[in-house]
Formats: sequence, structure tokens, C-alpha cells
Amino acid sequence: MKVLLYTEGLKTVGKSGLGKAIQHQQQALDYEHIDYTLNPKDDYDILHINTYFLKSYLIAKRAKKKGKKIVYHAHSTEEDFRDGFIFCRQIAPLFKKWLIKCYSLGDVIVTPTPYSKRLLEGYKGLENKKIYAISNGIEMNFFKKDKKLGEKFRKDYHIKKDEKVIIGIGLYIERKGIVDFVELAKRLQEYKFIWFGYSPLAAATKPVRDAVNTKLDNLLFAGYVEKEVIREAMNGCDLYLFPTLEETEGIPIIEACACETDAIIRDIPIFEGWLEDGKNVYKAKNVDEFERKIKAFFNGELKSVVKNAHKMVAERDLKNVGKQLRQVYEEVLKH
Repeated sequence: MKVLLYTEGLKTVGKSGLGKAIQHQQQALDYEHIDYTLNPKDDYDILHINTYFLKSYLIAKRAKKKGKKIVYHAHSTEEDFRDGFIFCRQIAPLFKKWLIKCYSLGDVIVTPTPYSKRLLEGYKGLENKKIYAISNGIEMNFFKKDKKLGEKFRKDYHIKKDEKVIIGIGLYIERKGIVDFVELAKRLQEYKFIWFGYSPLAAATKPVRDAVNTKLDNLLFAGYVEKEVIREAMNGCDLYLFPTLEETEGIPIIEACACETDAIIRDIPIFEGWLEDGKNVYKAKNVDEFERKIKAFFNGELKSVVKNAHKMVAERDLKNVGKQLRQVYEEVLKH
């Protein structure tokens, strides 16, 4: 069994959550000793395709004609596209039709969560497809609690010993909740807010451009950083804030849980059933509630729940993801 892991425009998507998911796939297959290639010119038995661009669609069509088995990885939905870059909301219905056209080429579909699986099952044209929910996974041996890494982060970012630091992660898109993050920095100037991640502001909506151009002494946009810095930040911050409005999974919250970092996340359907308010994270519905819960956390009214968070995320270890992908591949080859 040989798998072609295909991702179109890897240099472009490499700095996004999708880029992380692709790296995780390779590691998961390595753990299971599954033979794979990234070169479409190589011979292969299964095409595992991660992108929905035109070249991806054409490669899937050619593979279909050759009788190759196709696993289409649905990292995107209309719902998480809608509040992205400028004009996304207007073209979202057309985007959904294109996604269905692409995903329907798969013999099976893989998507990161039961939530995204339910969304896809509701798309006309995919209702009869076999869809598997498999997490994008986490490197448990990389993202873990490490006091020294936290100290390095605070030193590198000139954070005082008694200073409380809240971090956020994501592209400069409305869906990630960056507008609320900046609003909270305005309201809570006794705390330091740092946002990691970057995408061209020319493609962002006006509220996002205004947010990123906000000048506050307690607000820093740190730009894109490598995963080593994210690991340090998770260990060195006091709180991870995830005000995202929509996800198909949300890798940073998994990383936060693995590093035993307390988190306050938005109360949205994607997190139901695995992230529980007051048990392994705290949840807020809007910016006012985020403000109240941040204050309550730092005042000691909300206790740390990191131990439960770590237990929950352990099942998403890449070693388990590799086993699940092997099962899907073997099932596809049988039929």
C-alpha cells in the first residue's frame, strides 16, 4: 500500500492550520510505517488529497479515471469559509457548490471532527458518502508542559515577572475572533495581549484591518512564528484565548491543552462534546462574557482546569491518528 499525500500550493497554505494538518498527516503515517509520497508523478494506490483548488480537482479526476482509490480530506466547509477574507460571505454559496464537486470525487471523505462530519452530511450531493471523523492530531511529545520554555518566552518578549499575558493565534481573518481579541485588549489594559499569526491585510475585512492597526501599549501583533515559539508561548502565557467564530477543529486549542495552558474559548457547536465549560476549559458567548471570565480567572474565582484538559487531548496523539488513517486506507482498498 502506497499513498500519495497531495496538497496544492503547500507554500501558500503552509503557514495556516491546514499547513499544520498536512505536517501532522505525514508524522501520523510515519508512526504507522505507511509508505507515502508527495510527488504526483510517483506510482501509488491511494490518493489522499487535502486541497480543493483547480489542480487538486483535476488530479482527483485523473486518479478516478485510472481506477485509483481516493480519500478526500475535507478541511474546509462553507461555514468556516464564510467569515474569512474580504468577499468570502458573498461567494460562500458558490464555494459550497465547488466543495461538493471536489469532495464527491472521494471514495470516502475524512474530516477532523464529528461536527464537521455532520455539516458535510447535510450537504446535498454528499449525503450518501462514507465520512470519517479523524482529528488532525497533536504531537504530544512536542507540545507539553515545560517551565523553562515558558521562561524563555517571557524573556524573549520582555514580559515582567508579575505581568499577566494572554495570547491568541490565527490568521488576520474575522472568523478567528481577532476583532474581539483587540476589543478585550482595549478593555483590559492591565493585561498584556499578544496575537501570533499573519496574513496579508489587503485581503482582510475592514473590521480586521482596523483591529490590527490598533495601537495599544498592552497589545502586540507578533506575526507568523514557528511551532517552537508557539510551544514557548503556550508555556509562558497565563491564559490562551480562542475567540474563534467557526472551526473544523482548531489545532491551537489542542496544543494549549497539551501544554496544560488554561484557556477561555468561544462557546460554539464545534467544541461541544469534548471541550466542557468549567471542566477542561472555560467558555464565553460574546465579548462581554469573555471580559467577565478573564477577570474572574485572574481574580482566582475560576480554578485551573489544565489537568482535565491534558487528559482529554491525549487521545488525539498522532500515534492514534496514524492507526485511524491506516484503517481508512485498508477499508478503501477492500472496495
